[in-house]
Amino acid sequence: MQDRIREFVLAALTEMQYDVSEVTGDTDLGPAGLDLESLALADLSVQVEDEFGVKFDLDEMESTALMTLDQFTADIAARINATTAAATTTATAGSPA
Repeated sequence: MQDRIREFVLAALTEMQYDVSEVTGDTDLGPAGLDLESLALADLSVQVEDEFGVKFDLDEMESTALMTLDQFTADIAARINATTAAATTTATAGSPA
């Protein structure tokens, strides 16, 4: 799953006119790496939300800027797993025993 997320994020960044040719998993999203500004991070987050059905809070953008690409994709994967687990728990709780 994380590889699919990485591919999506890199494609989104390319569409946003960022050069990802030398980006690795250790590349920072913020000033020390890709230098994504808050508006770009918000745009990327919205695209990820739309694609994977996860949610980001506005106050998370600052901490997202400090993440590497691998940390960001792992965070998204964890959110997907949490959403899936919550949906499974809700569906199981609603079914007759």
